[in-house]
Amino acid sequence: QLQASGGGLVQPGGSLRLSCAASGSIFSINDMGWYRQAPGKQRELVATITRGGSTNYADSVKGRFTISRDNAKNTVYLQMNSLKPEDTAVYYCNADVRRNPFRDYANYWGQGTLVTVSS
Repeated sequence: QLQASGGGLVQPGGSLRLSCAASGSIFSINDMGWYRQAPGKQRELVATITRGGSTNYADSVKGRFTISRDNAKNTVYLQMNSLKPEDTAVYYCNADVRRNPFRDYANYWGQGTLVTVSS
């Protein structure tokens, strides 16, 4: 299971930090990422990070958002700076998790956390 937290209401230009922790029996976690879905729109990729720390960002958030992870805590973070009203969405975390060495990786989604950017 993935548990996301950190969403809320912030003014344009403000910052928020999202966290998402994986729980349960975990052998290893491969790629982790954040996606978002604005009202009336499809879910879109925000950022991803590999186990080794390689990152990938949507063009719309490059230079403003930073994804990071703590492998010891099975947690992924999204630092969001210079927020804009168009960043308003439900943010979902995602991860490829291997529960034990005898099972393959399975993809999991968090429950979503709402980020609202408004004055």
